[in-house]
Amino acid sequence: MIAGGIPLGDVLLASGALFVIGLVGALLRRNAISIFLSIEVMMNAANLAVLGYAASLNSLEGQVVVFFVIAIAAAEAAVGLAIFIALFRHTETIDVNRINLLKW
Repeated sequence: MIAGGIPLGDVLLASGALFVIGLVGALLRRNAISIFLSIEVMMNAANLAVLGYAASLNSLEGQVVVFFVIAIAAAEAAVGLAIFIALFRHTETIDVNRINLLKW
């Protein structure tokens, strides 16, 4: 049992389910924003696992690590969305199958 009364196995099961949902979304989607959001779901699943382990060990270091990961994710989301806006202005699509910017 962790501090909130939730067993660690349940937290890890929820984290694993979120990670699989994000992985399936990242592999099956064609829209760049959907892929980006699926990767964010996978990162939050990892954060949930870190918090679960930290709570089971009665440690605050996990919360500090997750705080910094969330701060970095917010900056990454801002930069990623700016890239998507620039990409859409250049190609008028964000479909990953139709974008060939890196080809000569």
